[in-house]
Amino acid sequence: MAKETLGPLPGAREGRDPSRAIKRGPSRVPPEEVAANQRDRLFDALVHTVAEKGYANATVSDICRAAGVTRPAFYALFAGKDDALIATYRHGTDLLLKLMEDAYRTEVTWRDGARAALRIMLQVLAELPAFATTAVVEIDAAGPHGRAERVQLLRRFDRFFADAPRAADLPMPEELVETIVGGIYATVYRYVAAGRVEQLPALLPTLSYFTLVPFVGPEEAARELGTPSSSSPAKPAECRIAP
Repeated sequence: MAKETLGPLPGAREGRDPSRAIKRGPSRVPPEEVAANQRDRLFDALVHTVAEKGYANATVSDICRAAGVTRPAFYALFAGKDDALIATYRHGTDLLLKLMEDAYRTEVTWRDGARAALRIMLQVLAELPAFATTAVVEIDAAGPHGRAERVQLLRRFDRFFADAPRAADLPMPEELVETIVGGIYATVYRYVAAGRVEQLPALLPTLSYFTLVPFVGPEEAARELGTPSSSSPAKPAECRIAP
């Protein structure tokens, strides 16, 4: 994925990236621009610091040092470390979901769209291991608040199933989508926690099969296992009109 696409995601740059340093000089930078710059640097610094030290061991001073931002500036933006983690998590996952939805909406069939969204998710996490570690594993360390944020995030993946084909004899309870999303998350979690982030893209065939099989049947879904990068022709039931 192009670097400029990943740029806004937390962890894509170092907190002290020289290109984001506030230039000193006679022209005064607006306060809101300074705050936005500091917030972005803190997002990146938090992700790298937490991935390196673990959330429990990372301190506000560590994060500020990695961002090149003072503690007073940090506390002007966040109530504390938990608040900063949640803000970083929301910002990063919002951007990730936007990338996934853009890929999903580009395809004509639900099947191809679902596969494209999965591909983007796995690729982004693989290319941003610090973000993957913080957003997938370390978010649990924020306690009930962090776990509640994760639950809300997983519910947002329902949007990728809104256009899924429905067989007349196959009930589609809400629990089915929750189970699919939960299974994907559990697999990703296992790889990230084990330090195997770079291997995530190789999971695309298996996770595509797991996602598709309740909707297109095992025979059709099995095609994903043989040709992970191909676009299979859609059956009439799979077609949807892209907006």
